[in-house]
Amino acid sequence: MTILSLSHIAKTFDTGVHAVGDVSLEVRAGEFLSLVGPSGCGKSTVLRIVAGLLRPDAGTVAFPEGRPEIGFVFQEPTLMPWARVQDNARLPLDLKHAPDANLRAAAALARVGLGGFERAFPRELSGGMKMRVSIARALAAGPKLLLMDEPFAALDEITRQALNDDLLKLAREDGITVIFVTHSVYESAYLSDRVVVMTQRPGRVAAQIALAPPPIRDAEYRLTPQFAESAGRISQAMKDAA
Repeated sequence: MTILSLSHIAKTFDTGVHAVGDVSLEVRAGEFLSLVGPSGCGKSTVLRIVAGLLRPDAGTVAFPEGRPEIGFVFQEPTLMPWARVQDNARLPLDLKHAPDANLRAAAALARVGLGGFERAFPRELSGGMKMRVSIARALAAGPKLLLMDEPFAALDEITRQALNDDLLKLAREDGITVIFVTHSVYESAYLSDRVVVMTQRPGRVAAQIALAPPPIRDAEYRLTPQFAESAGRISQAMKDAA
């Protein structure tokens, strides 16, 4: 089942930057799809168009089964520094006046490993913990489509890998469709069911690579020939696109 269909999306900013040239793409329900490509190729712009944060200049965004609940995780955690962790996590619920906001926020924090940190302030957290709050905030609203814009780019490799594993687990448990922007070939090979490679700006789809990862992805999978082959295919597609 298709959850999202992009047809001939294009976007030029007021500055004259032609960010997205002509992007057509279908995303299946439950899929983990990564967008990769050079800096400035329009990956983040595509995400913002899907989220409704930007209007395309041309093309259409369609949700064949109706617009799902959408969560967005940015590259920076974008937490309110004056608010406690639980208040940050419940923000989207407060905007909807959800009566069970506290319970849902606390449950989301527990799921990302932050149970017991509800009353902490962002300044008291590590970078990885701040990103977990950001993910909890997105999960608290019960999204069916989760958009993630290089969320782990600034983290050390061990923290990044741990969050990769947690993200896969959470997405599988909740049946969430994920569109994930990353510059990392290896991260995209580890996480994805499909990788979309974009060209230099103005961004277009250069290649779509379907992967067949095992049901369980862990540290051992990163050492397998299958993982190396997947990363090699993505790397070559990026070179060809450039």
